[in-house]
Amino acid sequence: MSAPGVLSFTQQGWEQVLAKVKRALVYLDAACAESLHWGCGSTRLLEAVGGPECHLREFEPAAVGGGAKQPKAVFVLSCLLKGRTVETLRDIICRSHFQYCVVVTAVNHAVHLTANHVPAAAAAELEGQQPVFEQLEEKLCEWMGNMNYTAEVLHAPLLLAPVAPHLALTPAFASLFPLLPQDVHLLNSARPDKRRLGSLSEVDATALTPELFLQIRCLVSGLSSLCEHFGVREECFAVGSLSRIIAADLANYAPAKNRRKTATGRASVVFVDRTLDLTGATGHHGDNLVEKIISVLPQLPGHTNDVMVNMVELTALQNEEKSQSMVAPGCLAQPKDAAAKALWEALLSTKHKEAVMEVRRHLVEAASRENLPIKMSMGRVTPGQLLSYIHLFKNNLKALVSHCGLLQLGLATVQTLKHPQTAKWDNFLAFERLLLQSIGESTMSVVLNQLLPMMKPLNQRTDNDYSPEELLILLIYIYSVGGEFTVDKDLGEAEEKVKKALAQVFCEESELSPLLQKITGCDSSIKLTFHKSKIAVDELFTSLRDIAGARNLMKQFKSVYVPGNHTHQVSRPHPSDHPLLILFVVGGVTVSEAKMIKDLVPSLKPGTQVIVLSTRLLKPFNIPELLFATDRLHPDLGF
Repeated sequence: MSAPGVLSFTQQGWEQVLAKVKRALVYLDAACAESLHWGCGSTRLLEAVGGPECHLREFEPAAVGGGAKQPKAVFVLSCLLKGRTVETLRDIICRSHFQYCVVVTAVNHAVHLTANHVPAAAAAELEGQQPVFEQLEEKLCEWMGNMNYTAEVLHAPLLLAPVAPHLALTPAFASLFPLLPQDVHLLNSARPDKRRLGSLSEVDATALTPELFLQIRCLVSGLSSLCEHFGVREECFAVGSLSRIIAADLANYAPAKNRRKTATGRASVVFVDRTLDLTGATGHHGDNLVEKIISVLPQLPGHTNDVMVNMVELTALQNEEKSQSMVAPGCLAQPKDAAAKALWEALLSTKHKEAVMEVRRHLVEAASRENLPIKMSMGRVTPGQLLSYIHLFKNNLKALVSHCGLLQLGLATVQTLKHPQTAKWDNFLAFERLLLQSIGESTMSVVLNQLLPMMKPLNQRTDNDYSPEELLILLIYIYSVGGEFTVDKDLGEAEEKVKKALAQVFCEESELSPLLQKITGCDSSIKLTFHKSKIAVDELFTSLRDIAGARNLMKQFKSVYVPGNHTHQVSRPHPSDHPLLILFVVGGVTVSEAKMIKDLVPSLKPGTQVIVLSTRLLKPFNIPELLFATDRLHPDLGF
């Protein structure tokens, strides 16, 4: 058996679910569906269900119930069994004919006790008992209409979506993002004057909102299960304010303390706040094909980490917009296709040019194995060349089915290379390099004045100009890479000019994107006055200044673009002490960053295994959504 990893952890959790689903209607929420998508694939679940019909349904209030010939249901949920989640369970069951219900939650029973305000001492006495689950089992029988029917409630650790052996994501926590100084003011509004917090450094778990604390505890519960799967006693480290709270909670989590007593292996778990460096997430210097694919192709509905690949090219339909909605989309996750999975992992680990050549090589080899009439061509790989190879499979059903995963990745590559946003990638990169040079040589006011001519309203923009969302990405990049700066008269004037220009750009949009609606508080451009727009932009710049000062509390690594001399002394214990290093980036990670960590750590300390975990895969457009979100302190936990 291979060494434990993120894939075996995920598959082991799903085996507990698959053991229950035979001939059942299966309801999944979005986060669990994403874990299944990357870990096992939906076909594995359908095989376990059996029967000719598709029995998968989305868990939502409007979900269709079970008919008279559907007596069994399995609900697979990523969240606490509380509040609206339980109400949705009740509503679905009450309009169905179920006689056997199984509810699987990714959150263990200990966290359910915390959510139900059971004191730690009382919870310790309940070890081995599961009263919250048992009470829900009774309710399930009551809703089914017969107390003699069968109900089960159990926990399975369905935390991760394993993207690669070295990289896994936590879909249920995709919205979790580090706190900013402005959040301290919001936390203080609920505290008496004598207990006011002075800064982010004073925020601990007791100062958080109940929702955010429970969200962190749910994450900690899943990470503890992962460490149990690895058989390790972990030491926790943190860089950043929210990371410090999460690390402390994992270190002090009662079930984790008990588990560590018998663990034989050792691991370091390092949590890092994304806000300490947003340049890596908003910049375009990652020379990676997958980063471009997830940035330009549309998101797969209900998912945070996969995209829709247009498959019309493999049909007889014309490649028009109406045809695309008739054909099910392809995607990047191919857990059941060994050849496609090998290509995917190669794409994650190579530079753009090598990745495109690797796609060509796989297509050529697959076509040759199927005796398809391939015309070899060397030199530069073009989208047209790749598409000509893909078209060879179009009229050969056996070959198409055998290589379906590879063809999806091939089409994703073609559509990305041809996408107009990909051409703009280089424009971003050129401007970012210019900004880096300016930041190194000039003041922040000079840098902002360079940006000013690029802020054009809709009626003056061409395809090569920056949209409002792209301007926000550039501003976040500038303030994150610039770091702490002195506020003077020149900067105040430069900021005011940029604010007014940006407010005007917002006002003159013909339609407001979802992000602009969130930022401005207006659902229509007609309602957006310059006054409202300017107020929103002023608040936006408060967040930007928070980002610029995110590294103020750090004694080292205050800069993200000046190389350090690495001669400082490091106190013990140290993350490099143990053979397994788990790095958890709170707020998202890019493909390029994960690759850099995977390559760098073993080169610095040979023999160290490194696993990168994060809340989501990032593309530049995610950062404004996360940074300017208004519900950071009050995540929706389904209550």
